[in-house]
Amino acid sequence: MRTSPAKPTRRTPCFDSLEQEAFLNLWRTFDRLRGVEDELFGRYALTAQQYNVLRLLRAADPAGIPTLSLAQRLVSRAPDITRMLDPLERRGLITRLRSDRDRRSVQVGITPAGIELLDEMNEPLQACHTRQLGHLTVAQLRELIALLRTAREPHEGPESHWS
Repeated sequence: MRTSPAKPTRRTPCFDSLEQEAFLNLWRTFDRLRGVEDELFGRYALTAQQYNVLRLLRAADPAGIPTLSLAQRLVSRAPDITRMLDPLERRGLITRLRSDRDRRSVQVGITPAGIELLDEMNEPLQACHTRQLGHLTVAQLRELIALLRTAREPHEGPESHWS
């Protein structure tokens, strides 16, 4: 007598705690959503962090902002902001100006080419975000934002622009 192959079963992952399950789900979700974003940024030879720098500079004072202030406003930490800014400057997307009064202080600003690149990316980026999260309702998106803010709040420093 021939038996049919066993139907594959889906194994449920084991977690040590509810907090671990929530964290690992958050991490996996980030990984999946980031993949969609990386595909887009790769077409423009940018990283997500570099895009974030350009976005922040466009919103900043036209004279630019100090490098350290820029580093504090990034979505995720950048241990070596100078190395992240170097390729943007080489491409003519940003400018850096060292202060005559304090040689340690560097103002970073966006160039017209940087603004043009952001403008060019606007529609594809909106489509990317729709692809990432467009299946959620407005109410679900607002609830997700509120939950993420609540989860992050005790870990934000007083200088955070995300509080």
